[in-house]
Amino acid sequence: MTTAFEFWDYFIFTAYAVLILGVGLWVSRDKKGHQKNAEDYFLASKSLPWWAIGASLIAANISAEQFIGMSGSGFALGLAIASYEWMAALTLIIVGKYFLPIFIEKGLYTIPEFVEKRFSTNLKTILAVFWIALYVFVNLASVLYLGSLALETIMGIPMVYGVIGLALFAAAYSLYGGLSAVAWTDVIQVVFLVLGGLVTTYLALNTVSGGEGVIEGVKVVYNAVPDKFAMILDKSNPQYKNLPGIGVLVGGLWVANLYYWGFNQYIIQRTLAAKSLKESQKGILMAAVLKLIIPVIVVLPGIAAYVMVNDPEILASLGEAGLKNLPSLDQADKAYPWLLQFLPTGLKGVAFAALAAAIVSSLASMLNSTSTIFTMDIYKQYIDKNASDKKTVNVGRISAAVALIIASIMAPLLGGIDQAFQFIQEYTGIVSPGILGVFLLGLFWKKTTNKAAIIGALVSIPIAMYFKVAPNGWSTSALFVDVPFMDQMGYTTLLTMLVIAILSYMQNNGKDDEKGINLSGDLFKTSSLFTIGSFAVMIVLVALYAMFWN
Repeated sequence: MTTAFEFWDYFIFTAYAVLILGVGLWVSRDKKGHQKNAEDYFLASKSLPWWAIGASLIAANISAEQFIGMSGSGFALGLAIASYEWMAALTLIIVGKYFLPIFIEKGLYTIPEFVEKRFSTNLKTILAVFWIALYVFVNLASVLYLGSLALETIMGIPMVYGVIGLALFAAAYSLYGGLSAVAWTDVIQVVFLVLGGLVTTYLALNTVSGGEGVIEGVKVVYNAVPDKFAMILDKSNPQYKNLPGIGVLVGGLWVANLYYWGFNQYIIQRTLAAKSLKESQKGILMAAVLKLIIPVIVVLPGIAAYVMVNDPEILASLGEAGLKNLPSLDQADKAYPWLLQFLPTGLKGVAFAALAAAIVSSLASMLNSTSTIFTMDIYKQYIDKNASDKKTVNVGRISAAVALIIASIMAPLLGGIDQAFQFIQEYTGIVSPGILGVFLLGLFWKKTTNKAAIIGALVSIPIAMYFKVAPNGWSTSALFVDVPFMDQMGYTTLLTMLVIAILSYMQNNGKDDEKGINLSGDLFKTSSLFTIGSFAVMIVLVALYAMFWN
């Protein structure tokens, strides 16, 4: 299926591309008499204001895996997938209040750098390698795959060309300009992202209602598939394995969210680049507010598409084009690209620019963070400790290019995965529980030792794999338990933390570790704006879950 693009669609999309590249390259230029140093390239000179941080957090986070993958999950299982977004709002507040003050006080470039200061260089290196592998083989590759899948579905562009085009677009400004170019272009990207997403949501709901508008469309969708609006799935629901009921709120989703928003380099890096802690916390609060509305633009269209596909009358009204490449429960990730074909001329260009903005901004963020970790935590540690700023920046650019080439080779090999959002969560979930366990105990329990943390991080992988193999034919054995992957993440984290706690206690006979962090109440004091805004977000969350509980 290809979507008929007309002059104004091409014009809007081209204007978007020129704007992003122009701003990115303008921001990237070396100021007169000032050669870029490491802080300029990797932390945007520590000059980002709150609104740039908030916009950049959302632009880095919302990618093809949300637009394509989460819409696909909305098609397959409904509003329950929005827990990833709504619970992220609460997670962001926790990160802003309890994690950021420690990170910014220590003047970090990278998350592995914190590991070195709290534990050891050895553990830092282990985790740095973990992260680089995860970014290149899972995150970068999956975003390139999903993005090129969208180009192929919407415009008929072969996947290989789509991967190359997206990679070159992201590389054009991010490799040269570093975090500054990424963050400032993200401010523009997020406008396209939200606007284009709202346009698609409007179209889907208006179509479902027979042209009666969005409110009527919501009513029609809700009445047609009320089960798709249950936030807490029952065990009888076939999608329970993906979102295991109340366990979502009190279990493994916290592992995914705390790891992602608190200890994920390509997310936390823009908060480390803030002018000040207060500025960074305001940016975090802005991102939390935006998170509340993201399901409207990435989940609701998927549910609407499900209603459209399963209503013969609506499907007939869409004409011959509506019958091509239909999404199904087995191919749910086709839902969002399928919807885009029905947009009118001009708006197609806006929606496609939004999708491109989501893909390119995430690629740029991941590339920058991959190069930051490699350069600061591996190259400067083991290869050239005395590298000049100029050499450090050049190594950052080269390592980002290499990561992009590897991910571009990997991307087409991901063909055939369905509900890609769930795929990414599941495979990240093998690594994230151990890392989260190490960080939580390292931050907040002074008895945690380096040796115990290293053993815990390494042991977490076989623990995670123990739970992982059960659904793959091992569940008939009495030695293995078959539990949803989100529960697997929760159990792996708790077991890893238990291992670390026991070994730490044994090693130091219950005494505090010499590198334990002394925390004072003053460190966690926040402005009245952050406190009031946080309570407002929590009240909205309570209202949303009360409304859509089951």
